[in-house]
Amino acid sequence: MVNAARLSVFWGLALLLSAGIVDAQSRPTVVELYTSEGCSSCPPAEAQIGRLAKQDGIIALAFHVDYWDELGWRDRFGLAEAVTRQRQYAHTLHLPSVYTPQLVIDGQRDVVGGGDGIGSGTGDKPGVPLDVAVRNDSLIVTLGAQQQPAVCDVLLLGYLPEATSKVTRGENAGRELHDFNIVRSLRTLGSWQGEGRTFSVPLSAMAADATTAVVLVQQRDQGPIVGAASRVLR
Repeated sequence: MVNAARLSVFWGLALLLSAGIVDAQSRPTVVELYTSEGCSSCPPAEAQIGRLAKQDGIIALAFHVDYWDELGWRDRFGLAEAVTRQRQYAHTLHLPSVYTPQLVIDGQRDVVGGGDGIGSGTGDKPGVPLDVAVRNDSLIVTLGAQQQPAVCDVLLLGYLPEATSKVTRGENAGRELHDFNIVRSLRTLGSWQGEGRTFSVPLSAMAADATTAVVLVQQRDQGPIVGAASRVLR
């Protein structure tokens, strides 16, 4: 028979260990498109991102790479950080190479963009406790305490919801392209492994043409995305 005093100590320790731990909250599915205005196969995938961006329970992001620029058209939205991120996914997901248009879902699997390969697994899912707010000209990112076995990176992205480009050279010469949720900046705020944390970023530090911020909580080395939230900036 368990001694009453020992049982009392056991439950006391359990309460202490659980203090400050927050239940999981729902998070949207994150769909990342790797694309370029210099790629003739990418416009249907861009349109797909435009449709996904209107759906509840999805954060759709377009990362414009710059390695197509050498074919004659310089993508004004190309980011070196997008190329670095895509190459890391090729390593993490054991892919033979990078390509466009590529969709990566929740940091866990990839499909060719523009088709129907995303499947029905999109929408709200369990996620880490995450809040993103704008206060006093700063973006405040708050992570609640939650048991988390893996070290995660806390990433801040700024995006431009929509833009149009008239392409005069390269594979899409003569076309007017419509781009959606264009990532304009990407930075790491810090790491998180289940402790309560708060980050503050001046709005002036965000890309000037980014009107919406997205925070991703992603397991180290671009593993699965376990938290995501967005906030309109202006």
